Amino acid sequence: MRFDQQVVLITGGAGGIGEAAARRFASEGAQVVISDLNNTHLNEVRINFEKEGLSVVGFAADLRKKSECVGLVSSVMETYGRIDVLINNAGYMARGDITATSDDMWFDSFAVNVHAVFYLSREVVPHMKTAGGGVIINTSSAWGIHPAANHLAYNTTKGCVAVMTKNLARDCAPHGIRVNAVCPNEVNTPMLKSGFLIRGFEPDEAVEQLNKTVPIGRIAEPEEIASVMAFLASRDAGYMCGALVEVTGAKAVY
Repeated sequence: MRFDQQVVLITGGAGGIGEAAARRFASEGAQVVISDLNNTHLNEVRINFEKEGLSVVGFAADLRKKSECVGLVSSVMETYGRIDVLINNAGYMARGDITATSDDMWFDSFAVNVHAVFYLSREVVPHMKTAGGGVIINTSSAWGIHPAANHLAYNTTKGCVAVMTKNLARDCAPHGIRVNAVCPNEVNTPMLKSGFLIRGFEPDEAVEQLNKTVPIGRIAEPEEIASVMAFLASRDAGYMCGALVEVTGAKAVY
């Protein structure tokens, strides 16, 4: 029970990596608060967790809006009085090269992937300073460090998250706040499979083909990224601050 009595706020918590992280932290004693755009999805997660004997609380928020980022943190603080761990996991993937990237795709990518991380962190940091410390974990991407083809907006914003992580870590470390990022390669999530559908591929067959491109033999499962997040949030990672942890199965991105 590494996170007993701790409050963990996870954005993008109603699916994929976020849901897996919520389950991992809840199973280790945390009071988990998840945020997502849709209340229906949040309720589905809550019901599923209850069947597993786990507890989670959901707050719907459109993280493209500053006011809802601020309101989310305020709601958690009003309810629990503290936020020990913030996991900025919500993400938006726009696919395409520069000529295929519309203004809306570009702006929404920055709104969710960059601006929300900024607003949420800016709201949480003062509370963590008052409490004497805390942990922020950002979901960047291996593609933010080694850009993949035809994902200009996504790669650019995830690169911003990587640099923001290092900046936050440098500024926040003296206050006992550790900031790190996980940088996964492909993960077996609904976001990945939706991309295959958009491009006309059968998702399960496409995943099987993608598995063959990874030296370790398969793409990651969400739970494997969640386990890295849990490590980074734990005392075992007490000297890790400003790290960009690539979780890639030894697959390079060119």
